[in-house]
Amino acid sequence: MFDAQRQGRLSFYMVSAGEEALSVGSASILDKQDVIFCQYREQGVFAQRGFTLNDFMNQLFANKLDPGRGRNMPVHYGSRELNIHTVSSPLATQIPQAAGAAYGLKMQRINDPSLPPRVVAVYFGEGAASEGDFHAALNMAATRSCPVVFICRNNGYAISTPTLEQYRGDGIASRGIGYGIDTIRVDGNDIWAVREVTKKAREMALQNGGKPILVEAMSYRVSHHSTSDDSFAYRARVEVEDWKRRDNPISRLRKYMEAKGFWNEAKEKEARESIRRDVLKAFSQAEREKKPPIRSMFEDVYEELTPELKAQMRELRDHLEKYPDEYDVGEYEGGKSSLDL
Repeated sequence: MFDAQRQGRLSFYMVSAGEEALSVGSASILDKQDVIFCQYREQGVFAQRGFTLNDFMNQLFANKLDPGRGRNMPVHYGSRELNIHTVSSPLATQIPQAAGAAYGLKMQRINDPSLPPRVVAVYFGEGAASEGDFHAALNMAATRSCPVVFICRNNGYAISTPTLEQYRGDGIASRGIGYGIDTIRVDGNDIWAVREVTKKAREMALQNGGKPILVEAMSYRVSHHSTSDDSFAYRARVEVEDWKRRDNPISRLRKYMEAKGFWNEAKEKEARESIRRDVLKAFSQAEREKKPPIRSMFEDVYEELTPELKAQMRELRDHLEKYPDEYDVGEYEGGKSSLDL
């Protein structure tokens, strides 16, 4: 998908290379009913919980099958069925939202003890932890004893700013301790360590009616921040290649599985070929789908279209009819006829 953006077939993309163990390892131990708030590198969380390749592609291409109806930037996934809130662009906004959601779950159980115990898990980078929302969220969660697991991906860089220029303290973990929150730091490139820590964090978050836990997972962003970034402008290429070679989470897991006899070169080749084939198939299908109806830009604000919105729709339809050669409405479901009232 990064390459597709470079080809002009996608407007924007953000990869999660080097952080796969962190997202998959933590998501694999969370209950399906637990509520999740992601940032933008948690493709592994979505995939582990059942988000399909078609789901990814439909959102990226903003076609008519995208549940968000094409209204979000690419990589802003979400799924009501999987209990994952839609990714939001503003940095750190999901952290206080997660604390509030966890407080809501706690109050629901107080009112109805028969409800199953649930936690909220929220993902963010160490750069987001420099935002005020991070501190407000931790303080609220601590004082209200909210069952929320804060999962910080400390990948070394906040866009172009290295951690040495972000803070002078001992990472993010010390901040949790300062707020009276039980905290642990873990090797974020070790899927088994992340899984074990998340399992314990979830158990602790549900104790005595609920309490927050902070997990700082140490990792490294081997990719550019996004397709709008050239990370070699602020870090050496040799640094990235060194991390890829010695501490890549996928390579580490592969070596472990090969040592246990679970994996070999033939299985690796077969997996890579089949996954690539499936990705390209979903890519091709999503790219060919039409965009949502033009009228959808006026919908979902009010239960029924207001007179003002109806007037705007008529104006848009008249404009498209007046200048038919200026706009390609054929790529939208229903074309300009979708503006009929």
